[in-house]
Amino acid sequence: MTLTPWQRSNILAALSFLTGRVGQEPQAAVLAQGLMEVLEPSRRTIRLQREAARSAAASAQAGRERRTGRDRRMAADRRKQQRTFDGPDRRSGRDRRGGERRS
Repeated sequence: MTLTPWQRSNILAALSFLTGRVGQEPQAAVLAQGLMEVLEPSRRTIRLQREAARSAAASAQAGRERRTGRDRRMAADRRKQQRTFDGPDRRSGRDRRGGERRS
C-alpha cells in the first residue's frame, strides 16, 4: 500500500497528537500503535507473528498441564487395585478360540 504525501502527513500529525496523550488515555496508545502500523507495514507483520507465537506457546502449555495431573491413571496403579470379578469367565466355553480354529 502506497501512501500519498498528504495521507502520510495527516497520519504523522495524528500520531504526534496521540503520543502526547499516551500517558493520560489507554486508548491513545492503541491508536498510536495502529497508526505506526499503517506507516510501517512490517510492524504489523512482526506483531502478528509475535501474537501467533504466544498463542501457540499458550496452547502447548495448556495441553501439557492437562496431561500431567494426578487424575491420570497409570498402568501400575491399575494392577495394584486387585479387584474381584463376579461375572462369568468370558474365555471359557465353546466360542473360545484355540487350536485348529485359530486363524
